[in-house]
Amino acid sequence: MYCLVTGVAGFIGSHLAERLLADGHEVCGIDNFLDFYPRHIKENNLQALLSNQRFFFVEGDLLTIDLSPYHKVDWIFHQAAQAGVRASWGADFVRYVECNVLITQRLLDFALCKDVKRFVYASSSSVYGDITILPLTESTLPRPFSPYGVTKLAAEHLCKLYYENFRLPTVSLRYFTVYGPRQRPDMAFHRFCQAIIKQQPICIYGNGEQTRDFTYVSDVVTANVLAATSERAVGKVLNIAGGARASLREVIDMLREISGFPVTVTFGNKQYGDVRHTCASTTRAEQIIGYHPTVPLQEGLLNEFLSLLPLSENGTVASV
Repeated sequence: MYCLVTGVAGFIGSHLAERLLADGHEVCGIDNFLDFYPRHIKENNLQALLSNQRFFFVEGDLLTIDLSPYHKVDWIFHQAAQAGVRASWGADFVRYVECNVLITQRLLDFALCKDVKRFVYASSSSVYGDITILPLTESTLPRPFSPYGVTKLAAEHLCKLYYENFRLPTVSLRYFTVYGPRQRPDMAFHRFCQAIIKQQPICIYGNGEQTRDFTYVSDVVTANVLAATSERAVGKVLNIAGGARASLREVIDMLREISGFPVTVTFGNKQYGDVRHTCASTTRAEQIIGYHPTVPLQEGLLNEFLSLLPLSENGTVASV
């Protein structure tokens, strides 16, 4: 298959592209290197991909880039987005609308014209909002608690509209707190690991009792592949979670055990848009695409922590 991966230089997009290449597909990746975090991090994410002859990279803005040359596209994996719940308020909301809504609509139009076989959209658990009745199922009424969540839900609705009206084979995957190597530097696990490595205090927003359903990146990648290859997935919205719900305090205890270092924690104010708890039911994804998370939280945290340790001159992990 010829695959188009948007946001390919990002955390999930780069892992997904590597998996597609390993499975024997051709991949065209598009990224515009948004300044949400430093460009050199995203360039590092691309290193393994650029050495593969079946990978073609395009730097460009999906709002304006000429899509007409891409006449041979079988699967689209739309991972590109303006991320971040806390930054989506105020004047920056315009960027969220452009990146998360307008670009999705443009890609859906493109997919319709090119007779794409599958359009897999990366949605988010943020569409649910601060709901206290858990676990969250796909039939739970979405009530976004942040402008970011509003834009992700709007794009999800667009995918559904194109399926209902034009039978475009879309699938929306609601990701629950994805983590692992290459995680964005603003995300909690990355910040926690870096603080431990640098022997600095970890800052938690709120009291640390908030819980998340954490999902390892390889499980999310597998879910995308399953969504692209399962006919039963067409037109569906599916929760993709790790079944590893834990509080931030529990996560820090795990990282203390993994690192073997003392950990100091400070507490800041709860951030606007942050929900108290998330916990997903993945029964629907299990039944429709055969999704089953495989990476336990402790193992995934170890992998992420090791990926952030500095390397010695011979390329091995240096002691901290």
